[in-house]
Amino acid sequence: MTSTWIDVQGTDGKYQAYLSLPPAGTGPGLVLFQEIFGVNGHIRAVADQYALDGYVVLAPDVFWRLAPRVELGYHGADLERARALRSASDPGALGEDIKSSVAALRSRPEFTGNIGALGYCMGGRLAYQAAAQGGLEAAVSFYGGSIHNQLDIAAKIRCPMMFHHGALDRLIPAPAVASIAAAFAGKDAQFYLYESADHGFNCWARQSYHQPSAALAHGRTLEHFATHLV
Repeated sequence: MTSTWIDVQGTDGKYQAYLSLPPAGTGPGLVLFQEIFGVNGHIRAVADQYALDGYVVLAPDVFWRLAPRVELGYHGADLERARALRSASDPGALGEDIKSSVAALRSRPEFTGNIGALGYCMGGRLAYQAAAQGGLEAAVSFYGGSIHNQLDIAAKIRCPMMFHHGALDRLIPAPAVASIAAAFAGKDAQFYLYESADHGFNCWARQSYHQPSAALAHGRTLEHFATHLV
C-alpha cells in the first residue's frame, strides 16, 4: 500500500485529496468522504485500510475553501471549529466537489473496474449525495448526518446503497433512521442497526468507538463493494 496527496481540479480552483493505492497497484475505486474533522489521521488510516482491501481510495479535502488540509480532534476547541466549518460550507460548492472528486478518481491510471463512495457522519451524507448525482456503482453511508432532512433526492439514487447506524445515536434517532428506510422502500438498499453502538462507532480515536460494530460494519461494507464494484 502506498499513499500521497494529489491535486484535484475543481470548478472554482484546485484542492488536495489523499490518494491511497492498493498493494497490487490497481483496483476498483472508492471516494472516501471525511467527517467534520478533516482528512485527519483517522480518515487517512481508513483510506489505507480500504486500499489494503484492494481499492484505489481518494479522500478529498472538502473544507479546502475555508481551511485547507485542516486536521482536527474530537473535543473542545477542535470540535467547535469542526462544527463551524461544517456550518460555513456551501452546499452547492460541496456538490461540485463531489463531482470533481469522482471524475478525478475515474481518470487515475490505477483505477480499474467501477467506482463506489463511502463516508462517515457528514461524509456519510456526502456519499448519499454522490449516489444521487449518479456515476457510481455503489455507495455506503456510516451514520450520515441530516440525510433524513434530504430525502427529496432519494428518488434519484439508482445504485445499490448500504446504511450503518448506531441504536444509541442521539444525533440520528430511530425515527430519522425509519424515515430514511421508508424513502428507500423498493430500492436496492440495506440497513443495519448496531444495538450497542453510538454515533462515530467506527472511529477508534473517539470515545464512542465500538470495535465489534465497527468490524461487522466493515465486513458488510466490503461484501457490498465486492458485489457491486466488479
